[in-house]
Amino acid sequence: MINHKELNVKSVYKDKKFFSETNIIEDLIFWKERLNIAGKKNNAIFTRPINNPNSVTQNLTGDQFSITSLFHGYGGQSYKCIKSNNQLLIVWIDQISKSIWINSFKFINSEDYKDHSPYLISNDQPRKLTKSITGNFDASFVLIEDKTLFGLIEIHNVDYLFKVDIFKEEQDLIFLKKFNNFAGSLSSNISENLLSWIEWDFPFMPWENNNLFFAELDNNCELENSIKLDKEIISNCEKISFFQPYWISDNLLVCSEDSSGWWNLIFFEVNDLNNIHIRKRISKEFFEYGLPQWVSGISLFSGLKDNFYCLAKHKDNWILENYQNLHFVRKIDLPYTTLSDLKSYASNLILKASNQVCEEKLIELEIKSLHKIQIKQNKIKPLESISQAESIWFEGFDKRKTHAWIYKPTNSYFQKPPLMVKAHSGPTGYFNGSLNPEVQFWTSRGWCVAEVNYGGSSSFGKEYRNRLNGNWGIVDSMDCRALVKILISEELVDKTKVVALGNSAGGLTVFNALCGDTLFKAAICKYPVLDLNQMHFHTHRFEKDYLNSLIGNFEDNKDQYFDRSPINKIKQICQPVLIFHGKKDFVIDYRISYEFHEKLLNNNIYSEIHLYQEEGHGFKDLKNKINCLNISEKFLKKIFN
Repeated sequence: MINHKELNVKSVYKDKKFFSETNIIEDLIFWKERLNIAGKKNNAIFTRPINNPNSVTQNLTGDQFSITSLFHGYGGQSYKCIKSNNQLLIVWIDQISKSIWINSFKFINSEDYKDHSPYLISNDQPRKLTKSITGNFDASFVLIEDKTLFGLIEIHNVDYLFKVDIFKEEQDLIFLKKFNNFAGSLSSNISENLLSWIEWDFPFMPWENNNLFFAELDNNCELENSIKLDKEIISNCEKISFFQPYWISDNLLVCSEDSSGWWNLIFFEVNDLNNIHIRKRISKEFFEYGLPQWVSGISLFSGLKDNFYCLAKHKDNWILENYQNLHFVRKIDLPYTTLSDLKSYASNLILKASNQVCEEKLIELEIKSLHKIQIKQNKIKPLESISQAESIWFEGFDKRKTHAWIYKPTNSYFQKPPLMVKAHSGPTGYFNGSLNPEVQFWTSRGWCVAEVNYGGSSSFGKEYRNRLNGNWGIVDSMDCRALVKILISEELVDKTKVVALGNSAGGLTVFNALCGDTLFKAAICKYPVLDLNQMHFHTHRFEKDYLNSLIGNFEDNKDQYFDRSPINKIKQICQPVLIFHGKKDFVIDYRISYEFHEKLLNNNIYSEIHLYQEEGHGFKDLKNKINCLNISEKFLKKIFN
């Protein structure tokens, strides 16, 4: 093997432009970006013309806001762009004032602004729509009759549907509905007389089982009537999950549902609440038009009836499809394998894309005709000496076919390469095989890296996702072990140098894989799940009963909660351990990690822990990320001499 230059740690986390929560209206794209204000988490909404990445960007909200959603704990969409009366309205959630803000803008003829801002002219100063309130807003706002804004809010662990008048300030919320438990994905039809949303209740997560609701509005913008869709018109399946209900006309709503075992497209015709039927459904194996809804605002669908676009995971790759009048027209070929955040307006599309040699970037597509798409500003410039992901299927736990990505080393330091096995978080997440500079850091140092899509991972169908039910800490950990044994038996890696990596839920997978076995020689984890009993009683509302599916009902399965918790199995761990945790982690208490660390030391097991004062559940600061990677490399050099 040819020796290549090692990837520098600063190249892994180079400060690159990050487009968060993208949107498009007319010929302008919008995104949220953090501001460089020392010691503050302020951010702003920016805009620039589509297909003109070198143009000057315009800050639309100033520097006084922290535009973030904390809806259901994990948040998601935090602002909404709405075209109303030939003006642009931007509505956002501010965490500093704990309220909703709004501002209106006048469009400028695109020929006038060219490469220079402003592209929009503010009609006024930003206005505080609501009083400060202790609650978590969702930004799936709906504007009715250019006057009344509908939205969802979580207050003291209860979800509500509310409305406010966009022409008033500092107003109280007018509550229209109190939900039994969780609600999300609020939207309206084109003529704004029908609302839709999804609801779910304990003990289910939204991707396990939820319900689709419709409501009629009267002339005073009050809820006149609402109805839950009868699932029997779809299937006699007990549990059905709906994903992203999205209106494409006055009476047509598209979403995906998983009664077939895959999140497939279904089109509903809704003439009124007493006349809802399936207009068309599309059933395809190995296609997933949906994802677990950990955060709000995930967008795989966009467009209208005459030109509808959608993203789907098909086997190893994501694809972009085009439908016209409910009929499939074409798959749009793009030089990318992972696609997300699809938005469209008129003849333009934007989405995020990546592949095995290209990190995630914003792609701007201009549609010229039915059979041709012109792609601008998306030339792939591969880094030197990239280790490209290889998709493999292997026999995992219970002899089931299980997926993983393998990255071979680009540097021949070793006769046989050491192996690094990564377990994703979630645990409903998945690895997509796209270019990850962290992985390249290790392959450039001679490591073979394996990313395991263990049983329970998304995008492989419902049955695959349900493998973890009742078996978290078993199926996932055994799948990781199985892959290691195969790679060792094929003499592809050095069996004396095998390391496990995992963050959050992946930490539980990793430490259970270590217990009672010497297959793995060390572990590195960030903010790991270590104590399921503590998680059951102290995690936030959204995932409070997630463990009902993963482990079982707490009252009936206390032994399993104890037995699957790594903190209770210290005597079964004999490998060196490195842990990172943020002190502002409100999902998993850092003190549990510290207790775990001390118990290992007391048992004469080498352990390191590094705590970060300002980090939460998921590290954000560039310096801290660099620090973690440097410490990890030093740890492994020390462990393996």
